[in-house]
Amino acid sequence: MLSTTAETLTAELDRGTISVEVQRSLVPAHEMFGFAQRINPRRSFLFVSKVLGRHIPVKPSTMRKTYKLLASQIPGDVVGPVLFVGMAETAVGLGAGVHQQWMDDNGRDDVVYICTTRHSLGAPLVCEFQEEHSHATRHLIHVPSSPNVNRLMESAKTLILVDDEASTGKTFGNLYSALPDALKKNITRVVLVTLTDWSVGAAERVIDKDVQNVSILAGSYSWTPNGSVAPSLDGPGLPLRDGPLISPNPDSDWGRLGVDQHLIRIQVPFEPEGKTLVLGTGENVWQPFLLAEHIESLGADVQFSSVTRSPISIGHVIRRKFAFEDNYGGHVPNYLYNVDPAEYSRVYLCSETERQHISPILIEALKNPHVVVG
Repeated sequence: MLSTTAETLTAELDRGTISVEVQRSLVPAHEMFGFAQRINPRRSFLFVSKVLGRHIPVKPSTMRKTYKLLASQIPGDVVGPVLFVGMAETAVGLGAGVHQQWMDDNGRDDVVYICTTRHSLGAPLVCEFQEEHSHATRHLIHVPSSPNVNRLMESAKTLILVDDEASTGKTFGNLYSALPDALKKNITRVVLVTLTDWSVGAAERVIDKDVQNVSILAGSYSWTPNGSVAPSLDGPGLPLRDGPLISPNPDSDWGRLGVDQHLIRIQVPFEPEGKTLVLGTGENVWQPFLLAEHIESLGADVQFSSVTRSPISIGHVIRRKFAFEDNYGGHVPNYLYNVDPAEYSRVYLCSETERQHISPILIEALKNPHVVVG
């Protein structure tokens, strides 16, 4: 139900006070997000989505409802070809979900999806840009490997950018500015899609096209710092590796090189008894989500979540936290939030790298999960 009554929410964090005023919401605000504290000197606060399946485990059916809510607000008759772009790392699955849902709802076949990435695939780049407030600022967009997908991308008339939330609109603006002029000259309309939009139309002022904002919740925020010093990252004790960097295999890519359809490629035995957790890793979340959704459709009790690079302090909606090295060579701290392995009968940990590259700290914390590679 659409909420038209303004609602103010506030949280006291270690470095200041975050306040938001919700002006419009299709879902009650407390069901959409909560607050947490980033371990990041550039931005201390975080809006933690309760429907994204990233920092809080969520039923796949709940995630699918958000895709439907967002897709239903994007006009079905926008001029094609249509290019969807999902933002790494948090919104690569959200972008794929909205793309799939909108394409299915409208029967369009001139629609492609690609996501930004922090991983270089050794392929040519469309562009790169910065997300200044992030823990990992550099984003890459690769040239699609499929000639048809690349053709549709290069001739796109409508550009749909998807992120989990917008607070200043700057990341959307940076991406648009970085696109090649040859691509931008064809675009006549830009649609900015978020779960929660706190930007008050800021991105519209830096994108020189017809811009539409689509969200489930919209409002404004204010941050009042108190002068405290930012906490340090999880400490010197986290064992990182000195080995070579492991890049994702572009031959089995699921979206970094562009797609025009979404087919599930990983499978596990169906076990209806007990509660199941499916975990994605970093940017590798779309295929794991499709797996979780499939298991749920068979009648299982399933939740979905993901390992992330985002460093967050325990407190507010962050109740549990594991820290460990990443599975791409062990060079970057990774985190898993709000997961108690004792609550689940089985855990499927989905990785695009082989099991030997997964942190033994994570394997031990999850009580020897089923590792699904693909």
